[in-house]
Amino acid sequence: MLNALEVFTIVVVGVMVGVEFSVAFVINRILNALPEDSGQLGRSHGGRMLGAVMPVWYIASLALVAVWAVAGWHRPGAGLVVTAGALLILSVVMSLLLLVPINNRGKTWTPENRPADWKEQMNRWERYHYVRVAVIIGAFALLAAALT
Repeated sequence: MLNALEVFTIVVVGVMVGVEFSVAFVINRILNALPEDSGQLGRSHGGRMLGAVMPVWYIASLALVAVWAVAGWHRPGAGLVVTAGALLILSVVMSLLLLVPINNRGKTWTPENRPADWKEQMNRWERYHYVRVAVIIGAFALLAAALT
């Protein structure tokens, strides 16, 4: 049963990492290259859509890692799982303190009501997001290493 939990957790966290990696290195670059107001409109829509899904995904990933850490405490790799959990906690804290406030503003913007500094705010969000992606990639790598 623990093996199934480990695999399921790796898949859930891995797909989450893939989505966030794609946002950072594919989707945002596409949005930045779109003409006129299209990129900003795409970001607002993406902020609404992913802003609804990702919190559940992050918390579910953290819960799965916590269950794995408790259930596998006696097994080799438990320290790696706990460290991965700590990194996921860091990613949630980063999200709440740094990324969510910008996202909450950005998802309501239209070309008519966006602030003059909207691009600077999106650039700040992207920088924070790069750090968060690095943190969750680290967590994913530790979880994969815990399997060996």
